[in-house]
Amino acid sequence: MSSVLLILQFALAVVLTIVVLLQKSSSIGLGAYSGSNESVFGAKGPAGFLTKLTFLLAVAFVINTLVLGYIYNKENKGSIVDTIKTTNIPAPTIPATTTPKAPVAPAAPVEKK
Repeated sequence: MSSVLLILQFALAVVLTIVVLLQKSSSIGLGAYSGSNESVFGAKGPAGFLTKLTFLLAVAFVINTLVLGYIYNKENKGSIVDTIKTTNIPAPTIPATTTPKAPVAPAAPVEKK
């Protein structure tokens, strides 16, 4: 199922890119190469049709992206960190000491006369 949706995702991306490039812009874009498409799509030309088609393809692309994300998240609950094998190294132990003794004060220096 996810492979079909992934192929559909790539197809939607390609078709959406082509439809966006076919639309007229301030610099005409690739719409200048479509030539006789104006008579096929009606009196207003392909602008209305391509705008609606772009919107529908964009909605389908977003919905397909969300479904793919949900499916992949549902299938892969684990993390790659879960696959790392760990070894249990015992922590170093601190030797038990008796009650600490107070340090002995140093002797005062002896003055020589």
